[in-house]
Amino acid sequence: MDPCDAHLRIRPIRAADWDGIAELEARTYARLALSEGRAALESRGRVSPATCFVLDAGGRATAGYVLALPYPLFRCPDLAHGEAGGFRSANLHLHDLVVADELRGRGLARRLLRHLTATARAAGYERMSLVAVGGSEPFWSAHGYRPHRDVPLPDSYGTDAVYMSRRASTPVRVGQGGLRAAAASAPAATTARSTSSYGRGPTSVPGRPPGGRCPAPPP
Repeated sequence: MDPCDAHLRIRPIRAADWDGIAELEARTYARLALSEGRAALESRGRVSPATCFVLDAGGRATAGYVLALPYPLFRCPDLAHGEAGGFRSANLHLHDLVVADELRGRGLARRLLRHLTATARAAGYERMSLVAVGGSEPFWSAHGYRPHRDVPLPDSYGTDAVYMSRRASTPVRVGQGGLRAAAASAPAATTARSTSSYGRGPTSVPGRPPGGRCPAPPP
C-alpha cells in the first residue's frame, strides 16, 4: 500500500456521504450513458447497508465506494429504477465499485473488493454476481467471474453488458481503479442493469429463481 494512502479507511456509508458518492458515480458513468442518479443509488444502499461502504479520505471528497445488495441469482437491479424493497438471497450482487480517478493505480479497488468479499463470506453468502459493461468482461473473467450470456438484462445497461457470477468462497484478486464490477477504470465498465417486464421490478429468467452495475479498474 502507498504510504500516502495510510489515512484512507473503509467504513459503512453515512447519510452525509451520498452527495460525494452521487458526484463520483456521475463522473464515472455519464460518459457511458449508465449513470443512474442519487435517488437510485441511495435506494440500493438502504436495502443492504451492511454491504455498502465508502473509502474515507479524511474529510476530503469521496475517494471511492462500493454498493452491493442481496439479489436472487440471475437477476439484477434496473438502472432506470430504484429499489422498492429487498430480497432474501444467498447471492450478493456487486452493483457498483468506483475509485476516484486521481487515486487509481494504488490498489484501492483491490482493498474495497477484498473488504466486500470478506464481508460476504462472513455473512454466509454463497455466490457473488455483477454485470460487466463497457467491454470489461475479460477483466472480470480473469478474476474468477464467469459469464451467463443467456441471462437477459434491462435496456438501461446498453447492448454489450454481460451478467457474470462466481463462488463467494473463492479468493478474489483484482487490479486497481473502480469497479462497477471492475469497469470504471478499465476500457469497459461492469454493472447490473436490465430491462424488466415487470416495469419497476427486477428482470427474471424463465425457469430460474428471481434474482448490478460495476466498471473495471485499470490493469
